[in-house]
Amino acid sequence: MWRFIPLLEASGDVQMAIDRWLLEQHQSGHPPALRFYTWSPPAISLGYHQHRYPEHWQHLVWQGEKLDLVRRPTGGRAVLHQGDLTYAVVTSGLIGTRIQVYEKICEFLIQGWRSLGIELHYGTAGRGYIHNPNCFGTATGADLILPDGTKLIGSAQLRRGGAILQHGSMRLQPDAELFTQVFGTESFTCVQLPQNLDVEKIMTALMRAAEDCFDVQLEVQPLSVSEWEAILAQPQL
Repeated sequence: MWRFIPLLEASGDVQMAIDRWLLEQHQSGHPPALRFYTWSPPAISLGYHQHRYPEHWQHLVWQGEKLDLVRRPTGGRAVLHQGDLTYAVVTSGLIGTRIQVYEKICEFLIQGWRSLGIELHYGTAGRGYIHNPNCFGTATGADLILPDGTKLIGSAQLRRGGAILQHGSMRLQPDAELFTQVFGTESFTCVQLPQNLDVEKIMTALMRAAEDCFDVQLEVQPLSVSEWEAILAQPQL
């Protein structure tokens, strides 16, 4: 049995606190978990070791709201969270290199999106990877791209002993103007998805695929009051 936590909209700091807490819980013997979430207000999440970024990121405003700058517990580069859906998987017992484990977890994403009529493939790292602050500016072997080369899902991972947190952003309806403000004019590529896809359909497809790929049953368990208290009591990164 895996725990499934229903869709949550919250600030980036809260979402990252939940992911860290779920990893700690799993380390202490609690079941694996899957969840989906969105960021409100919109935010730029920085990789744990990403300390250099443009100063103007601290002053960005979109639709009257100031963008948050949030640090992830995982590595990688900056991700703009607006018009996206984020997934998080917390599990253990997966053997292999970091890329092999990525691919084992990403299998449910590939299968779920395929059931929606979208074929995804692994990217290949370009030369600009190291120097590009934008996670969606290049695709690595850990990322999933559409047939036209556009990156749809960028993921990052944290291992603690045998326990793994992998979370990633799925670009659904990114705002081109905001994306350009953050990363510059050459960074934005439009994501072409079928008009009839909504978040509920996507989540349902991915939940079915997760049950199939991980050979588990998902049990819906919202966070309890005491769990929220423990999550919010954590120090921020």
